[in-house]
Amino acid sequence: MSEIKHNRLKYSLEFKQDAARLVLEKGYNSQQQAAAHLGISLSALRRWVRAERKPSGIESIAKKPGLSLADQSELLRLCKENEPLRMEREY
Repeated sequence: MSEIKHNRLKYSLEFKQDAARLVLEKGYNSQQQAAAHLGISLSALRRWVRAERKPSGIESIAKKPGLSLADQSELLRLCKENEPLRMEREY
């Protein structure tokens, strides 16, 4: 069987944060309107807005699960950085 591979667009952290701010701060009438204007999916914009609404910081992470977009990006970067170090340690 052959697998169908979906090509996902990758957006920068800055783009995601700016898109979320359009809805949160600039007062777009609807998320759907903002998503259409930016040419992105409504579900992606909703995720980014939800992530930006959650307070960031160690205290809030302990209280509520979920990370802001910046925190998610930093966590991903650290995980990628940590993987080769873990492999070096094992050998």
